[in-house]
Amino acid sequence: MREGRPGGGAASAGGAIHGPRLPQVRLTGLGAGLFCAAVMSALGGLLALLGGAGAVYGVLYLLVCGATALWVRHADLLAAPVAAPIAFTAGLLPLVEGDGFLGTLLGVVTALAGQVVWLYAGTALAGVTVLLRRAAARRGAGARGPVR
Repeated sequence: MREGRPGGGAASAGGAIHGPRLPQVRLTGLGAGLFCAAVMSALGGLLALLGGAGAVYGVLYLLVCGATALWVRHADLLAAPVAAPIAFTAGLLPLVEGDGFLGTLLGVVTALAGQVVWLYAGTALAGVTVLLRRAAARRGAGARGPVR
């Protein structure tokens, strides 16, 4: 029997308290790319309205990369690190200023160069998370027996 706890955890029959559970979302490869790009574009637009700084955008990017890498389904794990830099660029579009297409393009390239640390960190976070998930799945499959 499980009882609700005020902290969001639940107690099992043995009395152990478990933390809150993450949603069991499983995104396809295309869904992971769309999720990541849509969230980063929305956050970029919100930060443009609020006058947010680049560091805030970078931290939000790390969170979105982590969530995408955790929620992508196992068959599409490689989509998360591929979608991350594309989403970073899509989210920069509302934040840059420029006149016309070439001015906006120059603004995006300049913003990418100025925030390359966040870009690499988020992409690396997604890549490491995907590798750890893949290793855990292989270790779990090895405990069950050989894969045929």
